[in-house]
Amino acid sequence: MAKYLVIVESPAKVKTIKKFLGNNYEVLASNGHVRDLPKSQLGVDVEHDYEPKYITIRGKGDVLSALRKEVKKAEKIYLATDPDREGEAISWHLYEALKLADKKVYRITFNEITKNAVKESLKNAREINMNLVDAQQTRRILDRMVGYRISPVLWAKVKRGLSAGRVQSVALRIICDREEEIEAFIPKEYWSMNALFSLKGEKKPLEASFYGKGDKKLELSTKKEVDEVKAALKDAEFYVDEVKTGERIKKAPLPFTTSTLQQEASKVLGFATQKTMRIAQQLYEGIDIKGNGTVGVITYLRTDSTRISDEAKAFAASYIENVYGEQFVQQEEGKKKEEKRIQDAHEAIRPTDITMSPDKLKDSLTRDQFRLYQLIWKRFVASQMTPAVFETVSVRIVGGDYSFRVSASKIAFEGYRSVYMQEEDEKADNNTLLNGIDKNTKLSFEGYKEQQHFTQPPAHFTEAALVRALEELGIGRPSTYAPTITTIIARRYVIKENKNLYASEIGQVVNNMMKEAFPSIVDVNFTAYMEALLDKVEEGTVNWKTVVSNFYPDLDEAVKQAEKDLGEVKIADEVSEEVCEVCGRNMVIKYGPHGKFLACPGFPECRNTKTFLERIGVSCPKCGGDVVVRKTKKGRTYYGCEKAPDCDFMVWQRPTNEKCPECGDVLLTKGNKLVCAKQECGYVRQIEK
Repeated sequence: MAKYLVIVESPAKVKTIKKFLGNNYEVLASNGHVRDLPKSQLGVDVEHDYEPKYITIRGKGDVLSALRKEVKKAEKIYLATDPDREGEAISWHLYEALKLADKKVYRITFNEITKNAVKESLKNAREINMNLVDAQQTRRILDRMVGYRISPVLWAKVKRGLSAGRVQSVALRIICDREEEIEAFIPKEYWSMNALFSLKGEKKPLEASFYGKGDKKLELSTKKEVDEVKAALKDAEFYVDEVKTGERIKKAPLPFTTSTLQQEASKVLGFATQKTMRIAQQLYEGIDIKGNGTVGVITYLRTDSTRISDEAKAFAASYIENVYGEQFVQQEEGKKKEEKRIQDAHEAIRPTDITMSPDKLKDSLTRDQFRLYQLIWKRFVASQMTPAVFETVSVRIVGGDYSFRVSASKIAFEGYRSVYMQEEDEKADNNTLLNGIDKNTKLSFEGYKEQQHFTQPPAHFTEAALVRALEELGIGRPSTYAPTITTIIARRYVIKENKNLYASEIGQVVNNMMKEAFPSIVDVNFTAYMEALLDKVEEGTVNWKTVVSNFYPDLDEAVKQAEKDLGEVKIADEVSEEVCEVCGRNMVIKYGPHGKFLACPGFPECRNTKTFLERIGVSCPKCGGDVVVRKTKKGRTYYGCEKAPDCDFMVWQRPTNEKCPECGDVLLTKGNKLVCAKQECGYVRQIEK
């Protein structure tokens, strides 16, 4: 019979950890939190020292009953929830809910689900860290206070179903502020001017950019200024004045943190932050690898540290030396700039076993798991490799009083780039025309290439850019980025189109109301200050009740004032072209838990509702009906005929009204190309801009 009980969060970990520990251990899962504040009320006793009122989460009674039975049998209980504030709080809630005060209870944490890490955690068992618990509890209570006190104000003044949040409202403000910047932006004209020269023995001309007058840089703002420079250079002779050669070293990138993983997965793989975290969780909890059983293949996914353990460094050095050569092994470790805060003492996100290359695991992973694992593996290996070395050459060409410059670089030693290349690495310049140019090189002037430009407004936020902004501003923590973004999109405060995030009408109304009535809640600096206070609670230097008791009275006062002062704002429902067959009114678009639907505006007299079908302006190639956007049960988008199931037309890529010139089938949009729906046809055409 098992003597020891290990309680983890996720059922996915149970089998893996049980295999590592053997028959003396029983491993069970709590399925996340077992207690929380009640949904029906604030759940914090503001009259009696802000004591939280915790209740068992609905549906968790059976889980707790099963755990209590095992607790009675066990000599020792190990609480092995995730190694962060949230995990520490879950362990404490289990301790309280299972009444473990008279039992031998130990808290264990592991940064990776491997045999060594799990066994080592048992040797380093400790007590529950109440500072970590208090930090999580403070966050939960502050979030509850903001949500439960401000949301009813929004319901009364705008419409039901809206919500406010301590972090989500600030994220919404950041997006709205960017929208205002874009709208207020006034483009400024500027010009680029390049001189073209022919070189002996070279077919391609050398193109040098205008720099300025002598050594002083000069900006060209108008066509007139360009013409003045050209006039001054009319009879000038051009010559090579200076050639500088040198070496540039580009250090290897640091291994991933939660934030940088989300950003890179968005840029390289096109993953939403929520998708990145879901797949990373699967890789952390364990993958069934042929011949090895279920093993966690990456370390813990919620971290803002770039630290790597000495053991992992040594393994990486040995692997790199064997596979790539001794000259590729990093001698000096890359370091991140000193941050004001590092939430956890975790390592960076890395593979648990560097020898498990992506190719070895390809057959055991889904396509998306493979792509994310490959990104993590390559980034970690690269982070432990030598810098890339570039040979650089910079040429200054003088004509009259003005100078032009051209520079180029050539890779001299690949270093980390032999494994991992970032977007900026791939754009590296390599101008072979500069080979062999010296001060004696004769130039034959060919002409000018000039172009008008206008400054561009700031770009709309993408999910990756918003994560970076939240991290830089000190708002939220690794575990909060994805749920924050998911919430503001789900609430329809923000619309996501082609990766860009746009504030919706309702998002702007809510943001303006929050800025007017609750300025401190949506103040970026105040929110960052609150995060710093939570860190101090974790360190044990600030009492959690002090934070809450200083926060709530001001919030309470602001809510009472807003209830009196704020005017009502009505947002009209979007009217569709669909006519209600019951009463003849034009139906309106409403939003429910599962997305858009059509409802009769005559409610409650007429309660007719219909499925909302988003037409894309394309006719069905089979029956001539409208093609609409549909979703599978798992949420994947596809395109089908509105007359389904009578018409079975269905494609995964967005169809067009164009026919394939080779076989006559429908053409589909795939990125920046049009492709034939019939795979065996193979017709592809670039979309003209």
